[in-house]
Amino acid sequence: MIFIDACLKKPTPYTPVWMMRQAGRYLPEYMQVRAAAGDFLSLCKDYKKASEVTIQPVEILGVDAAILFSDILVVPLQMGMELKFLKGEGPVFDKPIRNLDDLNALDESKAVKDLNYVYDTIKLTRQNLANDKALIGFLGAPWTLVTYMIEGQGSKTYAICKKMLYENPELLHKILTKVTDACIGYAKMQIRSGVNAIQIFDSWAAALEESAFFEFSWAYILKIVDEIKREFPSIPVIVFPKGISGYLDKISGNFDVFGVDWSTPIELAKAKLSPKFVLQGNMEPTRLYSKTAIDEGIDKILSVMKNTPHIFNLGHGILPDIPVENAKYFIKQVQELSKR
Repeated sequence: MIFIDACLKKPTPYTPVWMMRQAGRYLPEYMQVRAAAGDFLSLCKDYKKASEVTIQPVEILGVDAAILFSDILVVPLQMGMELKFLKGEGPVFDKPIRNLDDLNALDESKAVKDLNYVYDTIKLTRQNLANDKALIGFLGAPWTLVTYMIEGQGSKTYAICKKMLYENPELLHKILTKVTDACIGYAKMQIRSGVNAIQIFDSWAAALEESAFFEFSWAYILKIVDEIKREFPSIPVIVFPKGISGYLDKISGNFDVFGVDWSTPIELAKAKLSPKFVLQGNMEPTRLYSKTAIDEGIDKILSVMKNTPHIFNLGHGILPDIPVENAKYFIKQVQELSKR
């Protein structure tokens, strides 16, 4: 698998490429399956349909890896929280966690056990996916999950969560610890079910100042990484803490790949983190609106990363209104232009 070889710094015939959110709304084929499923959560829970949309980008675009179709919030959902996806609002938890009683009502072992629909999606996908294509599993970083669980929905300020961080850090650490335990069990079950690599998304890493990031986010990510590596040393682990370019000097750990978001200059990431870690990324997603912009973005990143361990990706997820033709063009251009 070219993607796994790249994660492990082995020579590859070209730079492998995939896209975050590649199984998504820009694909008419995805929209058909989603409409048949009824709603987003129903699609996540229908392992046959979830597997179908996981494989679509591999067959339609020719990407070098599939990423499991699911959502980071299935973990708190199966821990016992009520989750809804509202049109125009996104995910909403009716009863957010605000105190110890709320936390004690949640069961981390139940989450790991009850996520069978995800494990079934993985097993079916690995069965139907070409042998040379990697299947990436994923989970949300504890800090990102906990912001949703405490705020009750997405937030611009994270005021409730950060108020707890400074007023009652002990409670926040207890919540993070419980969620981390669920994440460790969930990641290991994904690997046992057949994923070839795991990516940890910390979408809201940039909400924290430096000292808080390393205490309340990064420490818990590393705990998950270390637990995965202890049992599965050969499984590549990718971390993607979004928007922390100012903290790169202090980044270290037992992971293999560091996902670089588009706001972080690739030169900076290379100077601070390469070649210790393979870098993944980091083209600005809106470049996919224009083939000229795609060419410029690819040329720049490939020239910076020449002869350096690298996996090509966008610096965040593909947007829903990107033309499929442009997405195909992007994948093909990376594969052609990076040939050794």
